[in-house]
Amino acid sequence: MTTEADHALIALLRENARAPIADLARRLGVSRTTVQSRIERLERNGVIAGYSVRLTPDHEKNLVRAHILVTALPKLSPSVEAVLRGIPQVRTLHSVSGSFDMIIVVEAPSVRDLDAVIDRIGALDGVERTLSSIILSTKIDR
Repeated sequence: MTTEADHALIALLRENARAPIADLARRLGVSRTTVQSRIERLERNGVIAGYSVRLTPDHEKNLVRAHILVTALPKLSPSVEAVLRGIPQVRTLHSVSGSFDMIIVVEAPSVRDLDAVIDRIGALDGVERTLSSIILSTKIDR
């Protein structure tokens, strides 16, 4: 069970997972020991599963990203997912309800590379159809 204080700590870690414990403690108005023990508890309880890298806007501006909506044959969905895990340009995969079964977020260094990834996904065994939308800008990123 997470508390309001845990949620505040998690929000700060989402902003910068490498923030020093002292900075986190100062921003939360608690001791460093309290922050460290909360982080350890959240990790131990599986709330925090790991930490990731956030790229600078300068690097990200050179990447082309897209959402790919996928309809897959139900019996082949697990194998489609397995192949998608091995494609480095696939950033996230969501299982969704509605007209499509999956939403994939991909990123590539160029439109040509993005096109190749979209074609590769569309050609997978079990993928019936795709619909792609290139991301022009991100207005909110938490």
